[in-house]
Amino acid sequence: DVQLQASGGGLVQAGGSLRLSCEVFGFTYDDYAIGWFRQAPGKTREGVSCISSRDDIYYASSVKGRFTIHINNAKNMVFLQVNSLQPEDSAVYYCGADATPVCGKNWHYYDYWGEGTQVTVSS
Repeated sequence: DVQLQASGGGLVQAGGSLRLSCEVFGFTYDDYAIGWFRQAPGKTREGVSCISSRDDIYYASSVKGRFTIHINNAKNMVFLQVNSLQPEDSAVYYCGADATPVCGKNWHYYDYWGEGTQVTVSS
């Protein structure tokens, strides 16, 4: 079974940084897209960033220049470096995986999900 586990969230002050990790287990497909999404209370899940096996990289306009995504050589860990955090970045962050090599911007696109990790940014 494919499993994903997100970690690295926490409480930080505005302007701070975190490094979120998504560990992927049991994903044996050659093609992949791993996406980071976030969901704040009362809001829909929104796409934040994505990386694919065809080097397709996506950032939402609200995080471009502040967040950086990369994948390790073993292709089983995806990291999201989040810098210059603002209170509006507070949300539960989730990672999702799909066996197609194109980044989907809608969370419905992804077949596999893990539990999220909470990011809280204080002002």
